[in-house]
Amino acid sequence: MIKVSPSAQEKIIQLMKEEGFDYAKDFIRVGVASGGCSGLSYKLTFDHEQKPDDKIFEDQGLQILVEKKSFLYLVGTTLEYHGGLNGKGFVFNNPNAQRTCGCGESFAV
Repeated sequence: MIKVSPSAQEKIIQLMKEEGFDYAKDFIRVGVASGGCSGLSYKLTFDHEQKPDDKIFEDQGLQILVEKKSFLYLVGTTLEYHGGLNGKGFVFNNPNAQRTCGCGESFAV
């Protein structure tokens, strides 16, 4: 399961509206890709449709898609948003990450 914090929910809804997506019927796509300082980096995009190999979750009224190959790396992750002067933006709190880089945008398992 992938969870979304209330602060991330607010920011996601705002961004989806700005980019022409409808949070009530469109999706947040979360995944991982090779790369980054620690080996794997996070991906976060919006999508209009679910693909056959996607797992779907719902939290905070948002529908979250995770492709099958990324799911094992992300199970139990909470997506948060930190704003402000020293804010980082979106942060993935991933219990599967054994090591993360200093910026928090990549990880290793």
